[in-house]
Amino acid sequence: MSEFTTRPEIVGTFGVVTSTHWLATAAGMGILERGGNAYDAAVATGFALQVVEPHLNGPGGEVPIIVAPEKGPVKVINGQGPAPQKATLEAYQALDLSIVPGSGMLSAVVPGAFDAWMLMLLDYGTMSLRDVLSYAINYARDGYSIVPNIAHTINRVKTLFEDEWTSSANIYLKDGKVPEAGALFKNPEMADMYDRIISEAEAASDNREGQIETARKIWSEGFVAKAIMDFCETAEVMDTTGRRHKALLSKDDLAGWSASYEEPLTFDYHGYTVCKTAAWGQGPVFLQQLALLKGFDLDALDEKSPEFVHLVTESAKLAFADREAFYGDPNFVDVPMDVLLSDAYNDERRKLISDTTSFEIRPGSVPGKGGNVVVRIKGTTEEGKDNKDIGEPTVARFDDEPTPDDKGGAKGDTCHLDIIDRWGNMVSATPSGGWLQSSPIIPGLGFCLTNRAQMFWLDETSPACIAPGKLPRTTLTPSLALKNGVPYMAFGTPGGDQQDQWSLHFFLRHVHFGLNLQEAIDAPAFQTAHFPSSFYPRECDPGNLSLEGRFPTETIEELKSRGHKVVIEPDWSLGRMAAASKEKGLLKAAANPRFMQGYAAGR
Repeated sequence: MSEFTTRPEIVGTFGVVTSTHWLATAAGMGILERGGNAYDAAVATGFALQVVEPHLNGPGGEVPIIVAPEKGPVKVINGQGPAPQKATLEAYQALDLSIVPGSGMLSAVVPGAFDAWMLMLLDYGTMSLRDVLSYAINYARDGYSIVPNIAHTINRVKTLFEDEWTSSANIYLKDGKVPEAGALFKNPEMADMYDRIISEAEAASDNREGQIETARKIWSEGFVAKAIMDFCETAEVMDTTGRRHKALLSKDDLAGWSASYEEPLTFDYHGYTVCKTAAWGQGPVFLQQLALLKGFDLDALDEKSPEFVHLVTESAKLAFADREAFYGDPNFVDVPMDVLLSDAYNDERRKLISDTTSFEIRPGSVPGKGGNVVVRIKGTTEEGKDNKDIGEPTVARFDDEPTPDDKGGAKGDTCHLDIIDRWGNMVSATPSGGWLQSSPIIPGLGFCLTNRAQMFWLDETSPACIAPGKLPRTTLTPSLALKNGVPYMAFGTPGGDQQDQWSLHFFLRHVHFGLNLQEAIDAPAFQTAHFPSSFYPRECDPGNLSLEGRFPTETIEELKSRGHKVVIEPDWSLGRMAAASKEKGLLKAAANPRFMQGYAAGR
């Protein structure tokens, strides 16, 4: 057991909700109290997050969802929109680009979140469109208190908004001022947009299902789609290249895509079956890390020991290298997942783990599969110059040179939610994209478009090379675990490439060391940036290991002696986990205390 937790693990029997913002959690719990199920509550929570965490997600973003009905199979809802039909490799090369910009309109893909939420509401929910959207509309119209990170983000892009993205300034710089942390903030344009969707849907149909289907069509072909296209066809937007570009998105892209169901990818580990998305997300790296780690006796270790941190970190390096070499949209790329998760393959990969740290990026070999791994060493490569030499140790500098914010380089993040209702239905979802700092606000809608195309490579030998209609290999990765074949736990976190590190550490601490949900979340966190980043400018930092300062001094010193390039982060700075579980009639939930935003609720 951990010696310290920041708050109690929530325990109840009626229902539990946990998310990355207390107002979103309150919305989900409110739906449960009104008789809704976990799916109704998840939709309300997800739309609330779009309003109260606009620097982390928005209506123009995306969301993968994993659902575990009380009766029925676990399913993945794919809410990741694809690249536009005009988004060819040649189109970017004609603009003299070797990397997709991290902001602006060239990195926009089809926004997928709205349709994914609607699909789940249609097939699994019970409540009306008006009911589940009421909380988000209320927060947008009547206002909410801005958390410090929103104010900080707006401040970083203030000049960009004033000089270039003026439609964003109209929302986020009222009277030319950055809103103060704690101030009441409103987004009436977003509230009006959702109100209009509801009104048009109710006018078109007098039943719940018809209204939801109408709303989906409004989004993809109606006034929302028209406003998106009017902006995409006319706006030339400053991005991280230092130049202005138009979007490649077309009305046919919006009208031609809809969210869909998939079977989860699974892996059995110590009595648990972990469910993740397919290789269009990074979720399988969680499973491959388990496949590597099952060859070690973690039960014999301490969760703060240098051996635990070392083994987990070195396993992550191997699994993430395989992500870079093999992962891509399975509709375009033959990803050898059966091999990558096999005992034979990981038995060989495990032999690469020694007592000292590796500075190599070492993808495995599967005959006839995979492609080039692009390596851009942090602080040592010029923008646009790819270092493709892999396998040799390279020491990278630690200098941090953030992209200038006057070109739209402020990075975004993600949200997460987990919900279980009294009937045992379970949802895990990781909404993201459409950050307020990602591209300009679309006039009349109050939101901006996703930049998920920055996760494509402009390298035809990479399995994640951009192509029309192809899904970007997203970092978004909700998790759901069965215990002895029964749905047991929903969990996940924001954090880009760290998602399948932080969530893995949480899972291992719960499974091997007996920490409850809150203890496992509160435990000192660590991460590595050893492998290529999924985000612009796509750099890696070989040998890096960042740890919260709460680790024992002996652990830190031992990790340094093993060669890790240790960076000590502030004590409560890494990880934003949320989790909920169900066992023996009890529902439990916990949330991340870091940054004082995440909360769990239940009764």
